[in-house]
Order: sequence, then structure tokens, then C-alpha cells
Amino acid sequence: MDEQARKALTEKLEELTAEHRDLDDVIARIGDEAPFDQLQIQRLKKRKLRLRDEIIRIENTLIPDIIA
Repeated sequence: MDEQARKALTEKLEELTAEHRDLDDVIARIGDEAPFDQLQIQRLKKRKLRLRDEIIRIENTLIPDIIA
């Protein structure tokens, strides 16, 4: 992987991590409101899981497995 591709993946990883963190805050805020929208919380949690999967995929690309 060349340096430019690595840099692009690192930037994407930072963006996704920030969005994942922001979703935590949004979910907590919505959950504190009464009454809260359960459907909206479920959608946000699904989005958060998709982000986590993408974060893991990028991390695995950036840090290759070392075969012992």
C-alpha cells in the first residue's frame, strides 16, 4: 500500500471514529428525553454498528496480520 492510500485510509478512519463518538452522545441525549423515540434510537445504533464494522475493516487494512 502506498503512502497516499495509507493517508487517505487514516483520514477516513479518523472521520468514522469521530462520527461513532458523536452518535454515542446523540443516543445518550435522546435516551434522556421523555418520551424518547425508540425507533430513532434503533436506527442510530444500527448506524453506529455499521460505522464500527467499517472502522475495524480499515484498521485491519492499515495493520496487517503478522503470521508467527
